[in-house]
Amino acid sequence: MSVATRDGTPPVDAPVAPPRVVRQRRVRPGLLGLAVLLIALGGLGSAFAVTSVRATGSYLAVARAVEVGSVVAAADLVTVQVAGGQGLDPVPAGRLADVIGMRAAVSLAPGTLLTMGQLTDEPLLGPGQQQLALGLRAAQVPAPKLRPGDQVLLVSTPSNDNSRPASGATRFTATVTDAVSTEGRDQVVVYLALAVRDVPAVVALAAQDRIAVVLTRAA
Repeated sequence: MSVATRDGTPPVDAPVAPPRVVRQRRVRPGLLGLAVLLIALGGLGSAFAVTSVRATGSYLAVARAVEVGSVVAAADLVTVQVAGGQGLDPVPAGRLADVIGMRAAVSLAPGTLLTMGQLTDEPLLGPGQQQLALGLRAAQVPAPKLRPGDQVLLVSTPSNDNSRPASGATRFTATVTDAVSTEGRDQVVVYLALAVRDVPAVVALAAQDRIAVVLTRAA
């Protein structure tokens, strides 16, 4: 290549710069796969976030402690807003009427979500037991308030019939499943779980008003 000058001197050959060769970058298959994976994970994360937000709802939670065997009341529960809750299976707030009146199968702690597995419609009876209702006068109740799970001893008292010979007292062990006071509070109905073999004898003694109740262990 020649370069001309303005002062009439002969042209001077100038060096010619070689053309630049631009190398194409090779895309590694591993990096491409990683990029695709990151994009897919980002999409899944977004989908999970949307699902969690959509799953927000009103559920029932325990407002105050409920003992095992106690009947659940409306005051024992509160409605809370929960986002997600997958795997917990909490009771929806719309089922409040369904759970009122059921019994606590386990101790219910305040601040926890309520599940149907914590409730039962059945009396808390063990194997080989039956439930018996025993009406007692207030003075016959061995504690200011009997609670589910209290252990009691039923003791037979002497008969008022002088024609019958005196015999030793008979004892039966039982567990309190519930205790309800009447409106006048002069009588308490105590629900007891006791062995099937003891039920006939206890019923006969109760009909004769010959049973004393002794609290042996509080729940």
